[in-house]
Amino acid sequence: MAEVDLTGVGKVYPDGTRAVTDLNLHVADGEFLVLVGPSGCGKTTALRMVAGLEDISEGSVTIGGRVVNRVPARDRDVAMVFQSYALYPHLSVRDNIGFGLSLRKVPKAEIREKVDRAADILGLTDHLARKPRNLSGGQRQRVAMGRAIVREPQAFLMDEPLSNLDAKLRVQMRAEIARIQRDLGVTTIYVTHDQTEAMTLGDRVAVMKKGELQQVAPPQELYDRPANLFVAGFIGSPAMNLLKGTLSGDAANPRLEIGGQTLALAGEVLTGHPALASYFGRDVVVGIRPEDMEDAELVDAPDGTTLTSSADLVEAMGSDVLVHFAVEAGQVVTEDTKELARDAGTDVLGGLEAPHTVLVARFSPRTRVKVGDPVTVRVDTGRLHFFDIESGASIWGSDAGPTREDEG
Repeated sequence: MAEVDLTGVGKVYPDGTRAVTDLNLHVADGEFLVLVGPSGCGKTTALRMVAGLEDISEGSVTIGGRVVNRVPARDRDVAMVFQSYALYPHLSVRDNIGFGLSLRKVPKAEIREKVDRAADILGLTDHLARKPRNLSGGQRQRVAMGRAIVREPQAFLMDEPLSNLDAKLRVQMRAEIARIQRDLGVTTIYVTHDQTEAMTLGDRVAVMKKGELQQVAPPQELYDRPANLFVAGFIGSPAMNLLKGTLSGDAANPRLEIGGQTLALAGEVLTGHPALASYFGRDVVVGIRPEDMEDAELVDAPDGTTLTSSADLVEAMGSDVLVHFAVEAGQVVTEDTKELARDAGTDVLGGLEAPHTVLVARFSPRTRVKVGDPVTVRVDTGRLHFFDIESGASIWGSDAGPTREDEG
């Protein structure tokens, strides 16, 4: 096991394309760090630079206290698990798992012992004589992981290892990977596009956009205290609702104007976001998590805590109901929201602002709201998020907001 450090790491390809810029990350001994972000954000390139599969243009990568910039991939003592299983179809499971050890001329008895131990950890003992074509997708991925485990490397590097599996298998394999990493205690860097994977697997999660690190923090902190609009919109499913609002009133009676409607802000809002005191009379970007809204018919809804609209779409999910409704508030169009829209495969009106924004609320399954019905939505104003409309940065206070590296 070993610490992994990336210091000022950058990657520029010969044609001038920049894939990674000034990436600073510290992965502690035994930590499970997840790199997440949209396609093309540089996360896989960063992983490949750690593995030695990509040259490093700038900065340094250190593994176990040794700078490895010029160390060949085979000598870095890391094991990589790829999106494709990369198994040899003519070899048995046993021989696939032990292949790397055979190349290194490890004694056969030692190979057998290590393969048997890995197979026991991965639940593959009964499949050691089979060929890959006779295995399920999940079993093939276990074989690929077994090949990494027997090497007993300083670090595991995983590049979207579950992306070829169906949804049910992905959930199962997430649990398996988490268990195996916890049992082995091996430093792990895991790359994924799936923020659910990131949130459920990582001790910490590093969010990237266009080659730059946006924030690195434990999953719950990313969710509760996103550093900027991009992180706020990327982490969470359904995504955080983002809309324009105006702060009005004063510190004694703060209010939020959303279109023609007004929300009275809870007292803890200014306490938790002291920098908001300088935004009275100004437009801000407001973030509302779907789960922080509920059908006002089902809960206590004091004056100043509701938005009224009509239900455009109602999706019954069993455990909850997603209700889509529009409010007369400006749509947020920034580089961050454009990037989020591209990643989601949608469009932000070609970059033009709309006079209304569609919000998604997560209602209790007890709601009786139907499409077209008028709806009154209770908003937990104590859990609102606020962002500077120009910079996209979260509005906290001089000492309250998270940093991009968050102490790495």
